[in-house]
Amino acid sequence: MIVRQHDNILYSAYMELQMDNKQEQSAIESGIKSRRNLLKGAVAGAAGVTGLVVAGAALEYQPAAAATAVNKAKCVTPIADILTIARTAERLAVTFYTNGLQNADKLGLKPYEKEYLRAALVEEQIHELFFAKAGGKYLASTFSFPQGEETFEQLKLFIATQQQLEGVFDSAFLAAVKEFALQQRPDLAQIAAQIACIESEHRALGRAIGGLMPADNWAFTPVLIGKVGDAPALVAKAGYLSPKKDNTYTYHQVSTDDAGVVYRTPFAAACS
Repeated sequence: MIVRQHDNILYSAYMELQMDNKQEQSAIESGIKSRRNLLKGAVAGAAGVTGLVVAGAALEYQPAAAATAVNKAKCVTPIADILTIARTAERLAVTFYTNGLQNADKLGLKPYEKEYLRAALVEEQIHELFFAKAGGKYLASTFSFPQGEETFEQLKLFIATQQQLEGVFDSAFLAAVKEFALQQRPDLAQIAAQIACIESEHRALGRAIGGLMPADNWAFTPVLIGKVGDAPALVAKAGYLSPKKDNTYTYHQVSTDDAGVVYRTPFAAACS
């Protein structure tokens, strides 16, 4: 079964990754424009404290004073909501990797590939517990996948789904960096960046498992949403929040035991 483009609004971006550099850049710019329309102009963003605004793939300078309070309010998600959205995303990630590992034989995963995914699962669970402790609630515990059970039967579909999810997670956490900073929480901004780094590692390892070359193919991670608050609608439209009788996957907390996973709490050296 081939994933249909209309079933997966980010699948086109996944396919674009296999183009040459020139074609890829053009496709990403076009994709960003279409997603900006879909999300009512959210991707363009608002003028930040530095006066730099992302417009497609370019940076345009605008005076910081031009960022009005109204524009900032439209492009900033309340901290409590960011924590809740992040926790929900991690529950979806745990559910995805749990089912992937449970169906490792069907997917034809090699032993070392299962180790990659097991570490990713542990890391996502650690993230979920972190956001729970920070006060995040959750929007859902039962999820669906755009391709249903076939997601965990065909490696190509599994990797396509993984790439979509990790791409959304990267975008959301990078958007959170800016939004936390705008709300005078540089500590949370740094933690969001630390988590984005790990989600990016997961994406590269997924590409390696899927035989996509090169595995590390992005020079800049595209931020495909204008604010974290846009992420739930994007995920819902992609088909992850519509559980049905034959397409229902429920989150269950998993063990975080894995001696290979270190730095289990946010760490940053203090400035002396």
